[in-house]
Amino acid sequence: MRDKTLCVKRPEVSHEGFASLAIPTYRASTIVFDSAEAYANRKYRGPDGYTYGLHGTPTSRTLEASITALEQGLRTVLVPSGQAAITIVFLSVLMPGDTVLIPDSAYPPVAGFCENYLKPRGISFRVYDPMIGRGITELIDETVKLIWTETPGSTTMEIQNIPAIVAVAKARGILTGCDNTWATPLYFKPLAHGMDFSSMALTKYVGGHSDLLMGSIAVKDIDLHRRLKDTMRMIGLGVSPDDCALALRGLETMGVRLAHSGRVALDFARRIESRVARGLVLHPALPSVPGYEVWKRDFTGASGVFSVVIPAHAEDALPALLTAAKTFSIGASWGGTHSLLAPMTISRVTDPDTHPGTILRISIGLEDEADLWADLEPIIDAIASGFATAKTA
Repeated sequence: MRDKTLCVKRPEVSHEGFASLAIPTYRASTIVFDSAEAYANRKYRGPDGYTYGLHGTPTSRTLEASITALEQGLRTVLVPSGQAAITIVFLSVLMPGDTVLIPDSAYPPVAGFCENYLKPRGISFRVYDPMIGRGITELIDETVKLIWTETPGSTTMEIQNIPAIVAVAKARGILTGCDNTWATPLYFKPLAHGMDFSSMALTKYVGGHSDLLMGSIAVKDIDLHRRLKDTMRMIGLGVSPDDCALALRGLETMGVRLAHSGRVALDFARRIESRVARGLVLHPALPSVPGYEVWKRDFTGASGVFSVVIPAHAEDALPALLTAAKTFSIGASWGGTHSLLAPMTISRVTDPDTHPGTILRISIGLEDEADLWADLEPIIDAIASGFATAKTA
């Protein structure tokens, strides 16, 4: 071979005797074939075969297999974000004339997708009270093809009665799905509770370092997997093998990170609850919170995210107190090593009076607990000042 060819054609290097604990990062757009016949028959390689880099490399397949094992599923697909995971489920199973039911506590872009994308294309949606349980029967008609859940609910932390919803759905032949980002499969397994789809924003706890965007959808039915893959292929969705490598690295430490963050978050929630008015601390593992008994029954642990309702008397002081924080950062998302504070407002359909005003979402990372509490304490003092005045009045 001539020099310019040798620059492109790499020599074979033996891998014999090489074994690494790190998963290799296989980057590829083009997948090459041993023969013209193999190339012509590439569509018959099946869901686990390699045909083009967009549809998977050994790096992405390793991440898929790892999540599948944790989810106790049959297959997993990877998409560019948690929101993409939800929208791909909807696009894969809903057709014009169909209806999807979504909880009022879902990640807000879910309702936005339904209103601004699905509805103009003839796919309807209805919003339901996340605490409805078996009462969801009253919302079902012949057009309902999917019931979506998120437990606990985004920001307001309602725990849904998943077994009750699954029982109603299965009796009617309706598919179900769950956003399981908060608990991860370490603390809750939607597929084991009868859900058809279990999705996560791998951006959060799996990635664990606030430096990647990715989502996953796990299923136990091979036909549902095919439908997801077909939709992704038509839209042209794939994930970066470099991001998959980061997610695989994050997955290795997720168990210890989640245990630490969950312990600190629950300790803080209990401390705060002892100092402020009842009902202001929203953490599923507090016995005083609605849905606690369902959480205790279905979940094996709690993650590091909870919320505090900011009463009207403390709202004006909140921006300055958040800005003064030295250890917490202010920002969206959660689940990384850095602790975050995010002031949120919610708009509800089923009950417009649910927590009006500001809710402070707290995500606990890996910093020292004393430093974190030093940032939170002035905020709690501002909330508690009104509580103390009310008690002495």
